[in-house]
Amino acid sequence: MKVWTIANQKGGVGKTTTAVSLGGLLAVWGFRTLLVDIDPHGSLTSYFRYDPDAIEESTYSLFKAVADKKPIDPSTLLYKTGTEGLVLLPASVALATLDRQAGRMDGMGLVLKRAFDRLADQFDYVLIDCPPMLGVLMVNALAACERLIIPVQTEFLALKGLERMLHTLKMVLKARTTPLPYTIVPTMYDRRTRASVDSLRVLRETYREQVWSGVIPIDTEFREASKVGLPPAIADPRGKGVAAYTALLESLQSDQNALPITGIAR
Repeated sequence: MKVWTIANQKGGVGKTTTAVSLGGLLAVWGFRTLLVDIDPHGSLTSYFRYDPDAIEESTYSLFKAVADKKPIDPSTLLYKTGTEGLVLLPASVALATLDRQAGRMDGMGLVLKRAFDRLADQFDYVLIDCPPMLGVLMVNALAACERLIIPVQTEFLALKGLERMLHTLKMVLKARTTPLPYTIVPTMYDRRTRASVDSLRVLRETYREQVWSGVIPIDTEFREASKVGLPPAIADPRGKGVAAYTALLESLQSDQNALPITGIAR
């Protein structure tokens, strides 16, 4: 089972769209795929028509079980998405309390990893959608994964956010015993605007091999797919956005664009 984390400390850069798009493609290609939402805002959960404010069983349940020293079967927390081969482990707003509680809880750094170990026979891929902040949730996601995907909107404020993200990751990942391959993915690219073109150029010049060779374009079909609660690969399989994510997925699977986190370029 392969575990990929999708993270950036800046919001609104396309993390959830990336998770749903890649997850949908993997399912269409026949891979048993689990989408994991650990963002208290629950955008991924809401995408599939579940309410993070009302849902009873969620990723929070894993952390609460550790805190209460009670066993829990992670397979009881899984929800259908309406797409064959694609399953959701949803988020609840209670996740927002974890960082405040974590100081008095033991064993909170490997909660997700241990849960995924128990699900290893059920899935081929796990994709984790992270909150836009460093905390116990992102630490869990980084500890559990073998690949990091960093979506970055092609605008200059997002580039500054990427710089902070990579600086933070270098510190956090010193605790890992193995390198963490990562790929920077330019998102929301609009070749008609100078800001988008210029920021993509700066992104490629600054981070070179770490940046995926393609781009994820602006595509209104992403919004349309979210309206019906379907992955873009199902809602609009011939869309330009789906074509871009297909190219990204092929690249990720080939391992050609991933470098150890220790190789961050400046």
